[in-house]
Order: sequence, then C-alpha cells, then structure tokens
Amino acid sequence: MWKYLLRRFGYALFTLFIISVVSFGVIQLPPGDYVTDTVNRIRQMSGGQVPPEWEQRMREAYGFGDPFYLQYYKWMRRILLDGNFGWSFTYQRDAREMILERLPMSATMSLASFLLIWAIALPLGIYAAVKKYSVFDYGASFLGFFGLAVPNFVLALIALYFSYRWFDRAAIGLFSPQYVDAPWSFAKVLDLLQHLWIPALVVSLSGIAGLVQTMRANLLDELNKPYVITARSKGLSEARLLWKYPVRHALNPFISTIGWMLPSLVSGETIVSIVLNLPTAGPVLYGALMQQDQYVAAGFILLLSGLTIVGTFISDLLLAMLDPRIRLQ
Repeated sequence: MWKYLLRRFGYALFTLFIISVVSFGVIQLPPGDYVTDTVNRIRQMSGGQVPPEWEQRMREAYGFGDPFYLQYYKWMRRILLDGNFGWSFTYQRDAREMILERLPMSATMSLASFLLIWAIALPLGIYAAVKKYSVFDYGASFLGFFGLAVPNFVLALIALYFSYRWFDRAAIGLFSPQYVDAPWSFAKVLDLLQHLWIPALVVSLSGIAGLVQTMRANLLDELNKPYVITARSKGLSEARLLWKYPVRHALNPFISTIGWMLPSLVSGETIVSIVLNLPTAGPVLYGALMQQDQYVAAGFILLLSGLTIVGTFISDLLLAMLDPRIRLQ
C-alpha cells in the first residue's frame, strides 16, 4: 500500500512538472506580450508613436527579453522558495494575493456543485435503471439530453430571469449587498448558502446529466449478470440485493469520473461566473488570458490543473476501497 502511494506521489509530481511547463508555455503562444498590448493601447489612445527605447526598457524590466527556459526557471524558483507567483501587470498587484482571494470561492462553488451532482445523479441513475422504460426513465433521459445540449451560460441567463421573476431579485453574486465587505459570521455563511445553490445547480447540470446516463447504463449491465439472479433466488430482498452487489460494482466508472469532474467544474463556471457576477477564479483567469497577464494566468492554470491530479488520486483510492477485486499492488 505504501509503495503504491509513494509511486503515485512520484508520478503526480512529475505530471505536475509537465503541467507547469505546458501552462507557462501556453500563455506565451499568442504573438506579443503584455508590453506589446500596452504599447498598442497607448498608440490607440494618443494616436502617436511609442519610443522603441521605452518599449525595450519595459520588456527588460519585466523579464520578457529572457529566453523561455530562463523565464520558466525564475517563475518556478519564486514559487518553490517564496510561494511567489509573480506580479499582475494589469492590476498592479501580487498574483498570489489575487489567486488566494478567488480560489476559496471557486473551491466552495466546485464543492457545492460536486455534492449536488452526486446527490442527484446517483439516485436518479439507480431509479432509472430499476424502472427501465418507465415514464421516470424517459424523464431522466430527457434531463440528460437537455443538460448536455444546453450551454451553461444559457442556463445562467434562464436562472437569472426566473429568479427575478419569481423571487423579485436577480441571482447575481454570492452575497447580499450588506454582506459583501462584512467580516465572516454565521449570518454571512447563511447568506452565502442562500445565494450559492442557483449557480451551483447551473454549473452541475451537465455533470448530473452525464452521470445519470453513466450510472443507468452500468447498473443495467450489472442487473442482468448471473450473480444477481443467484442472489435473488436465495431470497435476498430487492433493496439489499441492489445496494450490496450491482450498485457497488456499477459505481466503479462513476467514481473514476472524479479525476476529470473537478477541473471541468472549475472551467465550466467561468462563463457562469461572468454572467452571474460571481467572485470566483474564472473571470480573473479569463481577463488575464485576454490581456496576456502571464503570471496570473499561469498561476491559475497551474493550480486548477493540479485538481486533475488530486481528483485522479482520490478516485483510485476510493476504487480500491470500494471494489475488493482492485488491488493496489
């Protein structure tokens, strides 16, 4: 067991290194850099020319004149030694402060969406498989097609409309105006929960739709196997039979989706956060990519991509605990 954990930890570190190189390189793929964008904006606003000497001094001051490997080395060295992700050229702030401001809300949003997905998709998928070809089964299939076909930002606009129409208030933000800048308290947490469920449901609907169909298909495959027929012939009750054997085996692909579900939730909430004005990481990452604010964008991408590694590791451990046929050795 410990050998397996150490081996997987080593793989995770190597994968994280590759992700850091790719994420830092992707930011530099578009032509130009932040200095180029600044020079273009100055030219558009003033209609004049920017001295080449000033542009060269700016590029040297920000380190854009260094080769790629040297820029990456300095960036990773600051992260490993000081936890410093760099400087935000657009906001003129420490990139670490911006990341730490937004990540807690993104983590809360992702956790709420993840819990909603499991709480809704698991019983719906099981019931749809048990009541095969019933009205409920067709309804679950319709929900699946609807959730996969309709983009999240359209669902966000629909939620915005109905929240204003039915509750006489727009579902914008995660806090009421009086709690936005207030210190944390029990009342502020309750206010957060009151605002959180609408965007969490919007973000999680596509995940719910996919996992309902996954659970239904896996359970239908297990229900027709000989061991289920044998257990039923021995007089085992349907509820105990269902939860002890076929559901447990059908959960394997369900659990293995944790690896890709966590980063997909974060990426899926970007447009939803822009539409609903949510204080999460998505809008800041989008703005950093558009303005080539490379240290902010690379820091967000690095941390959010690490969720894939964490999610895959968690899913492997849960699979080993759930199914005795899986041996970590």
